[in-house]
Amino acid sequence: MEPKEALDFICKRRSVRRFQKEPVPDEILEALMKAAMAAPSGNNAQPWEFVIVRDPGIKEELSRVHSWVYMAAEAPAAVVVLGNKSSEWWEDDCAAATENLLLAAANLGLGTVWCGIKEDQARAVRKILGASGSMGVLCIVPLGYPAESTSPHTKYRKDKVHWDRYAK
Repeated sequence: MEPKEALDFICKRRSVRRFQKEPVPDEILEALMKAAMAAPSGNNAQPWEFVIVRDPGIKEELSRVHSWVYMAAEAPAAVVVLGNKSSEWWEDDCAAATENLLLAAANLGLGTVWCGIKEDQARAVRKILGASGSMGVLCIVPLGYPAESTSPHTKYRKDKVHWDRYAK
């Protein structure tokens, strides 16, 4: 793979907040889970757990957890990324898994948006899903076929790159 091809693959990932009604097939959702679980994991702990939500009532409840998750109600599916808090690296590992999921989705023609969840919101998410307090909630990822068009792009800024030492 050429550098441009790799960058094109990554730059397809854009935040999408409006979705078509078309359901996402089970085999695609399973492929996304395989991509997510191919992520690196500290000490190979693999503390992640994923809840794929398609039930309209549950998606509606999740969409009210905070104001920036509103699109979960209308998305054909939402993936809630949980991590076992007994692993000291659960947030890092779950973040890597989430990025894999986002990249795979974009390259399968799906739109996604990463909706971060803080601890006060995590309590509500755990209650909605029936998850125990030992599980952290990293994010909710509404997903589906995009109902809006986004162009690939990079957010590269040369001033954010330092060589050998940090210099401002």
